[in-house]
Amino acid sequence: MVSKSKSNSNIKEEKDLPSINGIPKELLPLLKTDPDTGLTESEYQERLEKFGKNEIAEKKKNKFLHFLSFFGGSIAFLIDFALILTAITKDWVNFGIIGALLFLNAFIGWFEESKAESAVDSLKNSLALKCKVWRDSKLIEIDSKFLVPGDVVIIRLGDIVPADALLLGVGVDGSETEVDLLVDQAGLTGESLPVQKAKDDMIYSSSVVKQGQMKAIVVNTGENTFIGKAASLIAITNEPGHFQVIINTIGNFLVYITIAMVLVIFVYLFMKRLSMNNMKFNKEILLKSLEDVVVLTVAAIPVGLPTVLSVTMAVGSNQLAKKNVIVKRLTAVEEMASISILCSDKTGTLTMNKLTFDEPFLKDDYTSEDLLFFAYLAAEPATADPIESAVRTAATTQVEKLKNLKDHKVPGYKVLSFTPFDPCTKMTKSKIMDLSDKSEFQVAKGAPQVIINLCNGDDEATNMVNKMAERGFRALGVAINRTDSKDGWELVGLISLLDPPRPDSAATIKKCHELGISIKMITGDQMVIAKEVAARLGMHQVILGAEKLVDPNLSDKEKRRRCFRADGFSEVIPEHKFMIIENLQDRGHIVGMTGDGVNDAPALKKSNVGIAVHGSTDAARAAADIILLESGLSSIIDGIMVSRAIFQRMRSYALYRITSTIHFLIFFFVITLAFNWQMSPSLLILIAVLNDAATIVIAFDNAQVSKSPDKWRIGQLITLSFILGLLLSFLSFAVFFVARDIYDVPSNSLFMDKHEMKSLDNRMQSIIYLNISSAPHFVIFSTRLSDFFFKNMPSLTFTVAVISTQVFATILCAVGIEGFVDKIGFGWGSVLLGISFIFFIILDVVKVYIMRYWSFELVAKMWPTRKHRNKISNRIKQKKRSARISKTLQKIRVAMKINYLASLANN
Repeated sequence: MVSKSKSNSNIKEEKDLPSINGIPKELLPLLKTDPDTGLTESEYQERLEKFGKNEIAEKKKNKFLHFLSFFGGSIAFLIDFALILTAITKDWVNFGIIGALLFLNAFIGWFEESKAESAVDSLKNSLALKCKVWRDSKLIEIDSKFLVPGDVVIIRLGDIVPADALLLGVGVDGSETEVDLLVDQAGLTGESLPVQKAKDDMIYSSSVVKQGQMKAIVVNTGENTFIGKAASLIAITNEPGHFQVIINTIGNFLVYITIAMVLVIFVYLFMKRLSMNNMKFNKEILLKSLEDVVVLTVAAIPVGLPTVLSVTMAVGSNQLAKKNVIVKRLTAVEEMASISILCSDKTGTLTMNKLTFDEPFLKDDYTSEDLLFFAYLAAEPATADPIESAVRTAATTQVEKLKNLKDHKVPGYKVLSFTPFDPCTKMTKSKIMDLSDKSEFQVAKGAPQVIINLCNGDDEATNMVNKMAERGFRALGVAINRTDSKDGWELVGLISLLDPPRPDSAATIKKCHELGISIKMITGDQMVIAKEVAARLGMHQVILGAEKLVDPNLSDKEKRRRCFRADGFSEVIPEHKFMIIENLQDRGHIVGMTGDGVNDAPALKKSNVGIAVHGSTDAARAAADIILLESGLSSIIDGIMVSRAIFQRMRSYALYRITSTIHFLIFFFVITLAFNWQMSPSLLILIAVLNDAATIVIAFDNAQVSKSPDKWRIGQLITLSFILGLLLSFLSFAVFFVARDIYDVPSNSLFMDKHEMKSLDNRMQSIIYLNISSAPHFVIFSTRLSDFFFKNMPSLTFTVAVISTQVFATILCAVGIEGFVDKIGFGWGSVLLGISFIFFIILDVVKVYIMRYWSFELVAKMWPTRKHRNKISNRIKQKKRSARISKTLQKIRVAMKINYLASLANN
């Protein structure tokens, strides 16, 4: 047994070192627990009170307040305002309609978000549930959440490490351990292979023990662990999504112009009625003026905008579900279409996370099958070592005589003796008898330099070992010693092992490049491994080490520039991944992130679209927005294509709805102030409800998928909407004046008494209603794409829905309903419908030419701000850099081709 004095030597004195393996100095006195007795009950209780339980704190939202938060936002606030005004004016019909729409929008948003699991909850659940710990000289089993710093725990094969702990180098019986631990911490650090851990090494919570057993002393628990820090990074990531920002921007624009125009109209109506009443104020004047502007406000507000966009994204998420892509956050469907940079974890995402036999180095006349056959004879059958497992798997799948083996016994051969791997000799040996002739031979397998020295050296093999190391391969040497040979040990060859790329990774990366998406690989592995994998995936090999990202001498601007220009990053930890995503976002990019481990969770949460791949941990799935149910990354391409189609539908609807709102506001602003005319409140509400209800089916419309990341381009969207809305207003004015001045249709003043209005000719109400209903609604056929509308015809469902609403409106106005809408006949109805259709074709031509000549360069010339000038300058530099890279690559290809032809000629 190890004495107490010896156990104390495991933790150095405070005066010797300020910290051990990053352990804070103030914790060192707590880590001098006797490994044979553990903490006393009083010590445990004291530390539990000080440090708390070994779990990640749960931060729950108030459910009611969380639901109320969905009643916020630009458009929702305007709807709230209209709801209050309808209550003041006692317009209970419109109050009910507006309230229902407001609740529906809030419920959809709340319902979709409530489906997502908490990332912090998942990280909490990933901690080990039970562990063995010494307390009061007894080895007991407890829930891991009751561990405290200073606890002595037993860590053995198959265990999930319950907390960050320091290995003591002794076993459960107190004797010194001869075999180090093998710990798989790929989910935490991204390293592709299990890591060897010895005395005084740190092991981290949630990593998995693959080999060995040892006592360890708990250092950090709960939120202070490696995984806890990842949880804290997730907790601070609460920025609004890209989609919310866009909707708020559109909403703010519509709110500002609506409020400005409505206020002007309200002041005008109030003052006009006040003057008609000899400037004597009364409550009726105020309420009547409010009633007029409330209806106008309700009709102008795009109340259906959030609902239609949510339904469109929901339909897209269902389409993705059929392709085994699960969408957790609905707005991620839109944001995925805008991804310009996709960062991807390497281990387990781009690669298989499994060592695989690669191209070997062979001596003399030996073949690849010979190498694997002899390596198998010297392989240890029971070990869980990943290198041994890779050798056995390769041998039993590629060597014909080893296929379908049972119990590791090779037909025709007998193992006479076997020497397992020894850390001192760094090799395994076996003595084999060939049963066919009773001859005997020895096989050795191990560290390449050891095997080469066993064979009295080999310069060619030594050079190959160095080359393999430079490329990040794990190498093994294999040698045989035949009893009838006078030369002793003979080198068979070198096995090279690598965590290989997934079969579809290279094709996915190539397709992403074709779609205008830059791929950046992020890994915790060494740079040589990262470069080798990048080369095999067809990526450029500008790989940055983690130290290049945290250099304190670099400015934030330079860090962002480095992150943008790099093709990959090596030796990173979760904080680095988080920082990479943040730097790329600060440059204005929409960033996606794929990953599978706990170490990826913060970056998945921080990115605009986090994608958890097949087989990912609970933490990664909870932090992600999208989950892939199939192996590999090919499903991402399906996701991008579907999301871009959804984006086009959403942009089409947004352009149509903004155009309609601008048209509506301009026409009624002018017609009210200049001609004292206004449409019936019931007809205004009918336009808003009927047209928005029809356009919901845009979610099922055909869409033209773009070949580059989609952007909202708010300036272009609003400018084009304003131009189209202005032209639609001219059409409505033309209809009004033609009906009034040529066909003598009366335009009754809104200051007339209600009884007078009912007794008069109100056909103008029906005419303008039909024009304002049909003309903007047909424009949605144009806004579907930037080219001419006939280049991509709409779906039958969408066409029928839009046309049927306008046919219904035409019949309604042609036939009339007493007290609701006056009859104008089918002559007026069909002409107005035809004019709206013809005008839509004219607007389509206007749209096409605006889109063709619109560019950022044009905006920069018209509005030469410093930001615009800098962006133009950066674009020019980027084009020059891309041209230089292309030219260099072309030279390299030519040189390689010349060398290849020269080698053929020499042969």
